[in-house]
Amino acid sequence: MAMMPKRVKHRKSQRGRMKGNASRCNYVAFGEYGLQVLENSWITGRHIEAGRVAATHFLHREGKVYIRIFPHKPVSSKPLETRMGKGKGEPDFWVARVRAGQVCFEIGGVEEDVAKQALVRVAHKMPVRCRFVRRRHTV
Repeated sequence: MAMMPKRVKHRKSQRGRMKGNASRCNYVAFGEYGLQVLENSWITGRHIEAGRVAATHFLHREGKVYIRIFPHKPVSSKPLETRMGKGKGEPDFWVARVRAGQVCFEIGGVEEDVAKQALVRVAHKMPVRCRFVRRRHTV
């Protein structure tokens, strides 16, 4: 089952536009290592689920995987071979809006090299460029 909200106020939304960098969710907060997005994009619920499966499969139940993004935005599409007009199409899938600098996955409780390998596998599932980041330790 694809990731999607249980309830929404409005079934359909406009596309909007994305510009600028992330001002929040741009640091590792829960785990020790994270995967940071380098481009503005939409990430579908299928991409997020594929990344989660790849990370948990590689870690063999060791450590913990944190998912920092959730697909709240519906994307609608009209059926194939439909004539113009007749209103907007039904919601087809759900996406998470991510901006450059946002941390989307985090891993804690494992060594750095293991976390790096797991997050590289997650990055291959993502439709955007990503990089490996560490937690900032304060003294």
